Amino acid sequence: MTKRPGVPKGGGEPDDTGCRILHVDMDAFYASVEVRDQPELAGKPVIVGAVGGRGVVLSATYEARAYGVRSAMPVSRAQRLCPHAVFVAPRHGVYGAVSKEIMALFLDVGGAIRRLGPPTAIARRIRASVRGQYGLTCSVGVATTKFVAKLASTLSKPDGLLVVPAAEVLGFLHPLPVSALWGVGERTGDVLARFGLRTVGDIACTPVDTLQRELGAAAGAHLSALARGRDPRPVQQVPDKSIGAEETFATDVADPVVIRRELLRLSERTAQGLRAGGWMARTVVVKLRLANFKTITRSKTLPEPTDVAQRIYTTACALFEGSGLDSRARLRLVGVRATGLLPVRTVSTQLALGEEPAPWRDAEQAVDRIAGRFGTGTVRPAALVRHGQRGGPPRTTDTA
Repeated sequence: MTKRPGVPKGGGEPDDTGCRILHVDMDAFYASVEVRDQPELAGKPVIVGAVGGRGVVLSATYEARAYGVRSAMPVSRAQRLCPHAVFVAPRHGVYGAVSKEIMALFLDVGGAIRRLGPPTAIARRIRASVRGQYGLTCSVGVATTKFVAKLASTLSKPDGLLVVPAAEVLGFLHPLPVSALWGVGERTGDVLARFGLRTVGDIACTPVDTLQRELGAAAGAHLSALARGRDPRPVQQVPDKSIGAEETFATDVADPVVIRRELLRLSERTAQGLRAGGWMARTVVVKLRLANFKTITRSKTLPEPTDVAQRIYTTACALFEGSGLDSRARLRLVGVRATGLLPVRTVSTQLALGEEPAPWRDAEQAVDRIAGRFGTGTVRPAALVRHGQRGGPPRTTDTA
């Protein structure tokens, strides 16, 4: 029996030697959101798509896929393949709100291994965070290149983790069909089949000039490189558009004192992230996720940009109190985010006549220097120090 890439023979941690690229892919995204919001659908074949006319399948649970249902398939055909499926009309607004926070993404974790641990451990943390914060599952591929990481995430679906270490890349790729290669569609597949090339390994064993003669110079070189495990594309780093932090409570919380305390903690983390990156923010955003996963966001644009935790916290509390939530509403998650970022060097503060520069900013910068020397959490607001508490604050999820 062939050992699956990245799976240790005797248990323990998978071998992720040489890996630094993670690909995170949501599992049947639209359908998973519907099952999350309607738990009675769990375990059933669920198809998201408009019934009638020229409607197509937008998403389907894996129970429906077992009957051959696939995305982009006409709904009429899906009904014939799986007549007992539950058809759900799409809710694009809901999907859009969630997809702004999570969806398919690549991460180059090479620079984070020392702080966060090996790539496999980072992947597990991401999967646990997505499940805990959104009630959804995702699959993660860990590899040496973007292409292999993407393939690994696809092959580990649903709700899986697949690691392809450097030494096993060719063993992973070569048995796969040629259609697994990025750029091989139906027409290219037909051309390759005429020459008896049906697996990735077949392409790897074919001289590159032969591939170029039949497919064109660029396409031939591209497929030859992928078949040999080569993909020079770097993970593009997108400039920060916002900085924030959020916390999923261990149990749902209704106590406003506890919620405001968490808003203070998250405001502190957000402000520290702003100052560390050399940013100031124009807008403060608060996210409130209810026990039923309904999410409310409120935002306010400030008269002047800030990187001061107290200003962010005051604004966050006002947004929370003005959210319109029932006093008995129980929250699963709260988050604070700063958007409308401006480089601090471009921001000038206009003081009123006789006004002194804000002392809070000086104090918080002093705390940054102390944290840099003695560690995060050495100095923090008294409200965040609970009786008998030692060490730093509980876990939060930083998102930039």
